[in-house]
Amino acid sequence: MTILTAGARELEARDVSRAQRYQIEFVADWQQAAARFNDLRPSTPFQHPQWLHAWYGAFAGTGHVEPLITVVSDAATGEPIALLPLIRRPQNGLRIVEFADLSLTDYNAPMLTAAAPRNARAARALWRDLTAALRRMPGGADLIRLQKMPVDLDGEPNPLALLNGAGICSLNGNVVTTGDDFAAYRHSLERTVRKELERSGRVFMRYPAAAFKIVADRNEALRILSTMEVQQGTRMQQLGLNFILNDEACAAFYRKLVGNGVDNGYVVVSALTVGEEVVATLLGIRTGSHYLMVRISNAGEKWSNCSPGRLIIERTMAALHKDGAREFDFSIGNYAYKRRFGVSDRPLVDISAALSWRGLPYALRDRAARELRRYPRIAGHMKRMLGRPLSRERT
Repeated sequence: MTILTAGARELEARDVSRAQRYQIEFVADWQQAAARFNDLRPSTPFQHPQWLHAWYGAFAGTGHVEPLITVVSDAATGEPIALLPLIRRPQNGLRIVEFADLSLTDYNAPMLTAAAPRNARAARALWRDLTAALRRMPGGADLIRLQKMPVDLDGEPNPLALLNGAGICSLNGNVVTTGDDFAAYRHSLERTVRKELERSGRVFMRYPAAAFKIVADRNEALRILSTMEVQQGTRMQQLGLNFILNDEACAAFYRKLVGNGVDNGYVVVSALTVGEEVVATLLGIRTGSHYLMVRISNAGEKWSNCSPGRLIIERTMAALHKDGAREFDFSIGNYAYKRRFGVSDRPLVDISAALSWRGLPYALRDRAARELRRYPRIAGHMKRMLGRPLSRERT
């Protein structure tokens, strides 16, 4: 088994341990792991190689984050079947294994080949062999916690969602599928929403030099990203909220993502501008016909009369629809503006398991929380009793 050392140093010589059905290896370098696969496809836009290359490049070795990229192969043939972009990090005295996320990756998932398990029995064997390998690795781990996983991946079942311990996530995705006729989609929106978008467009276009653009130039895209950072930071400060996206590692991640992804179309940066002033920005990622929104900002109260946030979403959707996009993903967070665009819920699941006695109480607590989510009225009542906010903002 290729094992990651406690300090995320260079990999030692390979010593592969064969489990009953699946061979599990842990690799420290993203590019080395990805090179093992010929037919690996992104499960969602967040599992695209460019996202993961930027993520591991920015966060590996920071805050005690250890890459634990997991290569799963068939034990009999050695054929690679899955790659899990994982990390190991300390939290509350525990050694936790989780997806490469840190609240930046809205959908987490294994990356699968055509030979990956697609039924519950094979999925249980994979999970058994994975957790056994995690318990044996140097440095150990106390808990594996995999969250925000789509139930299906590109039309096929997510094997981790088939496990008995998988349960409803507190978050869900929000997706719009437009079909080929964008005008028909627009007409399907509530009349008040359509009229407001039309009014916002008229008000905005009254300004001299008002324009919408999708940025194709790398340097211009990075300039727009810098403006987005300022606009979002100002907004969060006004709301009195903690804003993590501008810290050093996060900023480096987004700069690398945008700098490497605009030229090939994976990263989509769009903006509303009036002359040199940037009124609103939207950062998204795209794979094929699937476009997913990641970050959005606007210049604040001065431009509120033209609702720039909603306007840039609608303009971006229309432009990308002409270029072949058909699925528009608003990602997690059940905010009211998303419902105005006619989103449908995308279910997500979580699973966790103890890897040592220290992790057992946390795994039991996680499971209790997942079971409680099957009864939303009771869950809501308990949250109100505990003074906790309800799940991200269905208002």
